[in-house]
Amino acid sequence: MSIRTEIIGTTRDRLGECPLWDTRDQSLYWIDSKARLVRRLRDGEYREWATPSDVGSIALTQRGRLVLSVEDGFHLLDLDSGATRRLAEIRHKGPSMRMNDGRTDRQGRFVAGSMVMGRHDTDGAYYRLDTNGSATQLFDGIALANATCFSPDGRTLYHADSFSDTISAVDYDPATGAAGPRRALFNTRPHGSAPDGTTVDADGNLWVALVQASKIGCFKPDGTLLQLLDVPAPFPTCPCFGGKNLDVLYVTSISNSGNLMRSEHPDAGAIFAFHGLGVRGLPEVLYDDRNLA
Repeated sequence: MSIRTEIIGTTRDRLGECPLWDTRDQSLYWIDSKARLVRRLRDGEYREWATPSDVGSIALTQRGRLVLSVEDGFHLLDLDSGATRRLAEIRHKGPSMRMNDGRTDRQGRFVAGSMVMGRHDTDGAYYRLDTNGSATQLFDGIALANATCFSPDGRTLYHADSFSDTISAVDYDPATGAAGPRRALFNTRPHGSAPDGTTVDADGNLWVALVQASKIGCFKPDGTLLQLLDVPAPFPTCPCFGGKNLDVLYVTSISNSGNLMRSEHPDAGAIFAFHGLGVRGLPEVLYDDRNLA
């Protein structure tokens, strides 16, 4: 099977992250964290919305809004007006911290982790945003939360502390949203990179952005490597499945993250689409905001 890669749209992100495919209207959403923007492509039409601070991740909602994980916690973005309001404040353990990578669980709650900036202290944590707009800490001891996604049955929460180079998992209770102890699964350093963003396909395999190696790796949960994709520009950050049949892999990337990851490559910061992989993803679960004003 021949794999084909194309660039989607004309934008170039400083720090592209968290692509999401909305099956309701065939839209691709993603963020430029450093530009403080949410971006969208729908039928070739581009739109963008400002965020109140650097944004780490987003979630689609049932009422057509977006949840944002930003510096001080979780916010709600109204796509019609562009207005944002805070749902839940996160009081970080240390200075220079913000919220980062996140994903909606199978029951419509949003789970996201935090990160420290300019240091490697494990002051970060993972939090669950419940459907009433309140946030609960799940576990701590994280420096840079990434690779957040759920198994198809929703009983396993995958994540990484990127500074550890390790993909980990916790047992996750779908009924209550409680998380069990962390256990290490596999280390990505043998493939030349720490793990960045990750998504799960319909077979339960993990597609991991190997940001420092310019590759996407497909792994079984036990760490068995199934496939490596070469990304035609430096610093791929996060994949998601989209397209009409959820068989296209979209990948965000970096042009200038504000630290060591910067590139003058003309396609740095682009959105890449991989066709012909022969696998399908799962629809993004919508955050349940029906009880929120």
